[in-house]
Amino acid sequence: MEALKIKKLRENAKVPNRATGGSAGLDLCACIDEPITLEGGETAVIPTGIAIALPSAEYGAFVFPRSGIAVKHGIGLLNSVGVVDSDYRGEVMVGVINQISIPYTIQPGERVAQMVIMPVSMMPTEEVSELDETERGAGGFGSTGKK
Repeated sequence: MEALKIKKLRENAKVPNRATGGSAGLDLCACIDEPITLEGGETAVIPTGIAIALPSAEYGAFVFPRSGIAVKHGIGLLNSVGVVDSDYRGEVMVGVINQISIPYTIQPGERVAQMVIMPVSMMPTEEVSELDETERGAGGFGSTGKK
């Protein structure tokens, strides 16, 4: 299996690792010099101090919230899931939001998100004038009924 290459951009950066042998995500830590306090509804972009190189365009790195900090303190991601493309070589940043009214302080080195490496399809696209018919059709939100 090919390796994810990780480059520390700053001395105080932490190389992401898995908390347990069965963890799907690599923990991303805040590479900040001082604590950052987020009031309710406030946002921040947190640097991780790392850059990555995925083995090929057949992989993407996806940044998800950490369930503990989200459930216990309301800290989520601004874009729900961040996407790091295979050809990006800049610093991995984490956009966070305090979704509740209680202030929360992010500490230097704190685990703020998790990154999962997943395969992606490089399927070609094709413009068509019609799509095939399905039982559901164009039925959108809630169209399959409440169970």
